[in-house]
Amino acid sequence: MKTNTLLKFISATVVVCFGTLTAFAQQPPPGSQPPPPGTQPPRPGTQLPPPTATPPPRSTPPLATPPPATPPPLRPPLLSTPPPTRLQPPPLPGTQPPRPPGTQPPPPTAPARFGAPLPGLTPEQLAAFNAGSAAFRERENVASGLGPIFNDRSCVACHNAGGPGGASRIFVTRFGHTEAGVFDPLADLGGSLLQRRAINRAALEVVPPEANTVARRQTTALFGLGLIEAIPDAAIIALAARPEVDGVSGRPSLITDVVSGEQRVGRFGWKAQQATILAFSGDAYLNEMGITNRLFPDENAPNGKADVLAQFDKVSDIEDEVDPVTGRSDIDDLTDFQRLLGAPPVRPLSVAAKAGRALFGAVGCAVCHTPELRTGPSPVAALSEKPVVLFSDLLLHDMGALGDGIAQADAGPREMRTAPLWGIRGSAPYLHDGRAPNLDRAIRAHEGEGAVARDRYQALTPTERAQLVQFVNSL
Repeated sequence: MKTNTLLKFISATVVVCFGTLTAFAQQPPPGSQPPPPGTQPPRPGTQLPPPTATPPPRSTPPLATPPPATPPPLRPPLLSTPPPTRLQPPPLPGTQPPRPPGTQPPPPTAPARFGAPLPGLTPEQLAAFNAGSAAFRERENVASGLGPIFNDRSCVACHNAGGPGGASRIFVTRFGHTEAGVFDPLADLGGSLLQRRAINRAALEVVPPEANTVARRQTTALFGLGLIEAIPDAAIIALAARPEVDGVSGRPSLITDVVSGEQRVGRFGWKAQQATILAFSGDAYLNEMGITNRLFPDENAPNGKADVLAQFDKVSDIEDEVDPVTGRSDIDDLTDFQRLLGAPPVRPLSVAAKAGRALFGAVGCAVCHTPELRTGPSPVAALSEKPVVLFSDLLLHDMGALGDGIAQADAGPREMRTAPLWGIRGSAPYLHDGRAPNLDRAIRAHEGEGAVARDRYQALTPTERAQLVQFVNSL
């Protein structure tokens, strides 16, 4: 086990007011004095904060591959106080109690590259990150529980752009039946997720003829996931309570966390369908690789056919076995890697990008793509009370025709979570279905609650649009 030298933190008492989210378009030039206390520039601008920062394959048998509007009214917050964020026991090695009130660790420095761990990890945490990274790269096989239907054989096969944990050009397919505006996931026919591969061709899934709604979704990046997980539920709910601007009325995705059994605010996935990284990992282990685990113990039957499942599923469930000594399994290692994975590295702003930063606020992009949120206290010092410069409010928004037509968890067919923009330069093509080859096309494709900002963007001069795009590409 490698042991790295502990990074020394310099204690600081910097209090970052929630009002920074509303001062983005008014950022003063270098050398100017800050505005007097108590002043607050009008929305929709918000002040941009300082940047935050395989094992060898197992032998496997050949695997079969198939042939080639009007936004809804704001919902009142349903959670008056956030439930405590539970880290699955046993605790992550090297954790420490939360800091006392009134003390804050310094903000993290952004990693120098995609796929690097969070700055400031202890040697034990870094060892956990590295062990999780190995699990993330591991190729599963039939003996380890792969399938009988699945999308790929390792996490890194889909999450790799820029480094382990990145996005990719790999898409998944979802389907269902929509009638009179009501979506049916056709669960009895294997929906809503289609697994595109199988351990035997006889088990391959197809989109059933009953489906009249079919959508595809691109693999998302996982950088900085631990920081996003550490944002308190109450901070996300507070964003939904803001006065409506430009017809924007986002709402939190309220789901039951499979780990704790509590109502939480979802934040992971295109539909904000998971609230914790452990639940996110367990979901992917089952639905992307077909490996049952303690959180998701039931196999997916190919197109809902129990007889086909019985014919090809020869590994006893639960396939992701829990170590009786440590109480941990593969999904815990995967969670460690994702929780301790650093945020995307930040590029220095060019003159054009600095001009684009002001335009980003003036156009109204920051109404949904909130520049900064903040983590709460955490037993992991590298995650505790840190700025999270993700450019997302993590809320669901009615995107009109840009919605994918799939209802999932608390999200309706037209609703999508605001996609974080940090690191977006490494995740082309853009939008949930990859329809936009570049950022200009992605902005122009906004509908629903994004229409007003889209129209302002289209009214800019070509030079101004290029500046705004250059700014977004620096995040």
